Amino acid sequence: MTRTEKRKEVKRLSKKFDKSPFFYLTDSSELSVAQVNKLRGLCFEKGVEMKVVKNTLAIKAMETLDADRNFGELFGALKGPTAILFTETANVPAKIIKEFRKDNEKPILKAAYIDSSIYHGDDQVDNLAALKSKDELIGEIISLLEGPIQGVVSAISSGESTIGSLVAALGDRSEDWTPPAVSATSAQDEEQ
Repeated sequence: MTRTEKRKEVKRLSKKFDKSPFFYLTDSSELSVAQVNKLRGLCFEKGVEMKVVKNTLAIKAMETLDADRNFGELFGALKGPTAILFTETANVPAKIIKEFRKDNEKPILKAAYIDSSIYHGDDQVDNLAALKSKDELIGEIISLLEGPIQGVVSAISSGESTIGSLVAALGDRSEDWTPPAVSATSAQDEEQ
């Protein structure tokens, strides 16, 4: 790779790291070509981009970005063969790794960057897979809100005939009702 090609790759990676709130650093070495193709296909199906990178170029790309993103904590994981899984949903790569490892020993999770939080080590795969996605959290909130709303609607619906009967009965009574007569003496007493 020439210097110009390396600079271009660093630029591309820098943009990718800057735009991706979630990515995983994995080791998928020792997988056969067929296994890597299967892993890539699984990633593609789930909307995850898998990119094999040179560690030094990944580090240079991360160094071009703001220090407050804490990318420096990932540099220790950038040793040996590295494939980066870029995603829009934090838990999807962990689920892919778990599914793929039912039949294979790899990929191994080196580290994950989840919206400025860093997870180190393969023992974090289960924790990452259990993370709720934004859509899952919104769904849970909606279902929590639906319960009380459905209860109110149900109560109103079931009591509709009762409420209607009560209003009708009050309306019938009001037709028969006449205000009490007020005598002149009682009106004078009230004024005093």
